[in-house]
Amino acid sequence: MLNESEKIKFYSGENIPLELHKVRIVQKLHLVPIERRLEALYEGGFNTFRLDTKDVFLDMLTDSGTNAMSDRQLGAMMMADDAYAGSQSFVRFQKAVLDVLGKKYLLPVHQGRAAENIISNAYVKKGSVVPMNYHFTTAMAHITQYGGRIEELLYDEAYVINSKHPFKGNMNLEKLEECILKHTAARIPYIRMEASTNLIGGQPFSIENLRGVRAIADKYKIPLVLDASLIGENAWLVKQREEEFKETSMADILLCMTDLADLVYFSARKLSSSRGGGICTNNEAIYRELEPLVPLFEGFLTYGGMSVREVEAIAVGLYETLDESMICQSPQFIAYLVNALESKGIPVVTPPGVLGCHVDAMQICAHIPQSQYPAGALAAAFFLISGVRGMERGSVSNQRDEYGNETYADMELLRLAVPRRVFTLSQIKYVEDRLTWLFDNRHLIGGLKFVYEPPVLRFFMGGLAPINDWPQQLMAKFREDFGDSL
Repeated sequence: MLNESEKIKFYSGENIPLELHKVRIVQKLHLVPIERRLEALYEGGFNTFRLDTKDVFLDMLTDSGTNAMSDRQLGAMMMADDAYAGSQSFVRFQKAVLDVLGKKYLLPVHQGRAAENIISNAYVKKGSVVPMNYHFTTAMAHITQYGGRIEELLYDEAYVINSKHPFKGNMNLEKLEECILKHTAARIPYIRMEASTNLIGGQPFSIENLRGVRAIADKYKIPLVLDASLIGENAWLVKQREEEFKETSMADILLCMTDLADLVYFSARKLSSSRGGGICTNNEAIYRELEPLVPLFEGFLTYGGMSVREVEAIAVGLYETLDESMICQSPQFIAYLVNALESKGIPVVTPPGVLGCHVDAMQICAHIPQSQYPAGALAAAFFLISGVRGMERGSVSNQRDEYGNETYADMELLRLAVPRRVFTLSQIKYVEDRLTWLFDNRHLIGGLKFVYEPPVLRFFMGGLAPINDWPQQLMAKFREDFGDSL
């Protein structure tokens, strides 16, 4: 069954996504000159996380907490019950989790990584091994902090940049069983599935694959944990790509996915276009194990470190996840950008996934060794020539091993996040235009080196520097081609 946006055809024959929302509140943007953008890069240590938004034109760093909220969410925030304990806002949050995710026990937390900390604190011990389809930076950091380690178990197709495989986020079932037999079930506190796999291009998994993971988990009596932060978009792609579910409602697809997991956690910054998070389950024993950690780390059990206004917004946002015309907007814009770039020969992760467009820095910057962080260099170069802030998703986002050695990422990607209902099509076309120019001048991009490196999650606040004067050369070429243009 087609949704509203898929039923719309243009007389011109163009195939472009049409927004099924209107803009009622706007935020003014500024595009500063390239000379100022170069200064900003040096001030921020060539790390896009450290840029000041006064220097950023389009902020495509992340979709976490940057999705546009709806009028209904904003209205609900004005109806919040400000009680410290027993808030009716939390009751509404509980009901939304039960209705949309099918879980009756809910523990609120202030964001997704807080949920990861609580789950890791409860279950991960020294020597633990956590199999997963792919890691997320904060999930891995919390697991290693408590003495565990991860094993990423993807099929080989997941690492192919240009591919037609519809579900590159699938867990390799054969490798999963081998992992369990190798380490023994006693050392595996849980199996983790991420919807959708953030660091390999926002790629989804199929329900068929999740069922296979569930069967292995049952066979060895290991809990299955689902990171549902991007489950809405994963469900939408299941509906598009998995034959069994083409006529199934979003509501039923979501419940089918969450029913297969013993424990579900999520960042509301992604899942419901608001701020906050939650851990939910139908297993009372799991709930009781985790319950005392929420007041210890987060706040009381009916607000979990969030403002109750955010709690109200999450509840409404969860229900809006069932609206195909809302949930499809970001994937459709991502697909438009991916297809436009691919048509120009620019290497991007395909098929288009969720969260953002992922550009392959390993190919674009083939002249830059991984030791000089090509994805970080591409992110800095793209900001310099466009004012668009993307995020490095490569070796800078990795962490060193226990001996201090660099661990290189499987992929070196520039992620250009496309939050829900934030950008216009003309802005997406600007991104396409500037990235095309940079691709044609990619030989001018040089490498980076660390000058300040935090011991944990270094990609957030680490400082880098160019290995030579390549930024000045790139700026000179920009001025040559664009003149006084911004």
